[in-house]
Amino acid sequence: MKINITFDDKYEVQKFASLIFIKEGKETYITSILNIIKNELVISLKDKSAHSILFKNEENVEKFADFIQSVLDKEHKIISTKVNEFNIEIIKE
Repeated sequence: MKINITFDDKYEVQKFASLIFIKEGKETYITSILNIIKNELVISLKDKSAHSILFKNEENVEKFADFIQSVLDKEHKIISTKVNEFNIEIIKE
């Protein structure tokens, strides 16, 4: 399954890409979604830290939250990410 997510700026895309996927182990640093506030997603990472990511709009946040839930439940794994300017493509198996 594949998803494309849009952000408002390149910094948010790069930050998000570095948190979402570890290529060697095909795993994600994200352990849970703590909160969604309009176009902002607050996530918890494996190191117990929390981070805020600003998406382009609420639709992109909801789309990602739905997509990532099966990964957090360990039903799927993220197998690749590809950053393209203000977008990120995420593929899970």
